[in-house]
Amino acid sequence: MEILIGTVIVLGGLGIFFGVLLSFAGKKLKIVEDPKLVALKDALPGVNCGGCGKAGCTAFAEDLLTGKSELNGCPVGGDDLIKKLASILGQDAKASIKRVAYVKCIGSNDKTKILYEYEGINNCRAAARLVSDGAKACNYGCLGGKTCMDSCMFDAIKIIDGIAVVNKEKCTGCKKCVSVCPKNLIEMLPYDKEVRIGCNSKDNGKIVRANCAIGCIGCKICIKKCEENAIEMNGFLPRIDYNKCCDCGTCEAACPRKCIITG
Repeated sequence: MEILIGTVIVLGGLGIFFGVLLSFAGKKLKIVEDPKLVALKDALPGVNCGGCGKAGCTAFAEDLLTGKSELNGCPVGGDDLIKKLASILGQDAKASIKRVAYVKCIGSNDKTKILYEYEGINNCRAAARLVSDGAKACNYGCLGGKTCMDSCMFDAIKIIDGIAVVNKEKCTGCKKCVSVCPKNLIEMLPYDKEVRIGCNSKDNGKIVRANCAIGCIGCKICIKKCEENAIEMNGFLPRIDYNKCCDCGTCEAACPRKCIITG
């Protein structure tokens, strides 16, 4: 009996000793997280979309703290978030230009030539591996396979008449859709500008006419009509300089192919 009592006392003593030791070690070895880092993480959206170019919101917050990332690096939060982050870091807030995704193709199924009926996986990457880079005659057009739509965490993309269409009011500018499009026809454009070129074809006018009823033929009429000199040719395609564009709509009205649109 005495041996049993002695064993219990020894074990109890060891338990108390190791408990005190672990408590002491825990306090000494505890990693104290920077309060600013905690505040930055709390301020960020927490969606981990990767639009900032980092692995997630925590990684972006860490880079903000060390000065490796800019305050306007998060495309989701907008100017309100920039002000919060600046306040936490004691910096001056810099307003950012909101950019949203735009699919540079309006060649819907009734406007573009279809080479064959595709019945495979409803995925642009899968469809693009087939003959002619997809069922549409235009090698640069939208395949409408929902790859960009499925990648969007914010329900900002819908497939309408075989074309991916972005709702710019829902788009956060995370760029997920840009990276998954096998045709590379999604670009980030200023939210507050309305004029868009609805074609991505690099072919000359003759080929475009044969493939699509609404594709750009490179006639340069839009350039001639633009009084702001905001349009220039990039190969066979016009390109808008949004620093000069005033959204007057002159180019849209003049385009004989109606591939310049607003919205």
